[in-house]
Amino acid sequence: MAFTKTRQPEDRDTARGHAAKALLLAALLLAALLLASCAPSPPPVSRFAEPELVVRRSAPPSDAPKSGECRARDDTPARVETVTEHLRVPERRDADGTVLSPAGYRTVTHQRIVEDRASIWFETPCPEVMTRAFIISLQRALKVRGLYAQAPSGTLDAPTRAAIRRFQAEQGLDSGVLSIAAAKRLGLVRYSRAEALRTGGSGT
Repeated sequence: MAFTKTRQPEDRDTARGHAAKALLLAALLLAALLLASCAPSPPPVSRFAEPELVVRRSAPPSDAPKSGECRARDDTPARVETVTEHLRVPERRDADGTVLSPAGYRTVTHQRIVEDRASIWFETPCPEVMTRAFIISLQRALKVRGLYAQAPSGTLDAPTRAAIRRFQAEQGLDSGVLSIAAAKRLGLVRYSRAEALRTGGSGT
């Protein structure tokens, strides 16, 4: 004898409810995808866009500093290179033609100036920014880069200025006075919005 199982009305209602929920979820997901495709793209942000290091040489800047901006003047040392030359020395003979000394070469070493000493102007953190806490952070940032070997003291002393000079020399600024660009690259000063949204930088 065969038995036929009859589906109860409540089972059919439960199935319809599940189907309705599934359709609603699919509709919501489709709407979210459509909204995402229509939304404007965010501006490109590059965390590696370095601030521009602006240095004026030989003459002071003609424009007045902006509000909250400070400038520094420093003198870059002259660049000197050592040149070694090999000069030919002719032979020497006496009146009878006897060779006194054969021909040969003589080594001469001298120095020459490649770039003259010059005055430079650039933007620098203002005096009120250069607090003891700021200088300690500066010394720590230089220390982790292997440029400062002392314990952080909060004092802008000769070893600190020497470390600043070594760091900035790699960026094209031979100065022991901290520039704003270097402070930003060391993570000590915040980037402006324009710098944060820039996709490329002139610095390295």
